[in-house]
Amino acid sequence: MDGISTAAKQRGVHWDGAVNAWRIAGSVYRMGRREWLTEAGWQQMYDAGIRTVIDLRTAREQQPREVDPAVSAQATARFDIVRCPTEDPENKEFTERFGPYLKDPAHYADYVRLFPDRLAVVFKAIAAATGGVVVHCAAGRDRSGVVAVMLQNLAGASDEEIVRGYQQGMRGINERHRYHRAPHAHDAFLEEEALEAMLAIRTASLLVFAHSINTAAFLAANGVSEAEIGAVRTKLGSRAG
Repeated sequence: MDGISTAAKQRGVHWDGAVNAWRIAGSVYRMGRREWLTEAGWQQMYDAGIRTVIDLRTAREQQPREVDPAVSAQATARFDIVRCPTEDPENKEFTERFGPYLKDPAHYADYVRLFPDRLAVVFKAIAAATGGVVVHCAAGRDRSGVVAVMLQNLAGASDEEIVRGYQQGMRGINERHRYHRAPHAHDAFLEEEALEAMLAIRTASLLVFAHSINTAAFLAANGVSEAEIGAVRTKLGSRAG
C-alpha cells in the first residue's frame, strides 16, 4: 500500500477547489465538476498547461449549486470548454440497467455498448484539443472513469495503474462526501471498512472491463481516424505503437 500511496500522491494535482483531480497520463487529466474550482484553481490549471476542458455531463447536470465558489468570466475565458455528454438519460436501457447514473465498473461494458458514438466524440475532442486536457464528469469517478480506462488501454498502462486510477477516483469522491452531502441517497459516505469491501468488488469488475476493451479498435470502428488516435496517443505520451 505504501507504493500505491506514493504513486497516488505523484499523480494527484492540487488546483484550488478541484475534487478528484488526477493525471491519467501525459497531459491528460480527469476530475469532478469544474464548478468546484475557485478562481485561483482555474489559474493553477492554466499554469499547469491546461487549455481544454471536456465536460462529459448532460445539459441538465450543468446547473450551478449554492456551494459553488464565485468565479469571474475572465477566469474561464482562456479555456476551450467542450461539451461531450457521454449518455442519453432518456435511453430506456440506460435507466433500467444503471438507475439514475453510472456508478459501477460492472456496467462499463454495457455503457460503452449503449453509447459508442458519444464516446467516440470525446476522443475526437481530446485529439483536437489545444494544450493539456481535463476530462470531467460530476463526481470524477465513473464516466470519467470509463474514459480514463480507455485512455490507459490506449497508452499501454498496466493493471496496477488502471486499478490505482479507479481507486483514486472512488476514494476522492468518498472523501468529498464525508463533509458534503452526496446528491443521491445511495451514494453516501462510506467508512473505511465498507469502502474497502466495495473497492474489492468493483476493482475486480474494473479489470474485467479493462481486459475486454481494445480502445484503438473501438475508436476505429466508430469513426475516429488513425490520425486522431495518434494525436490522442501523443497527448498520453503513449508506450503503445
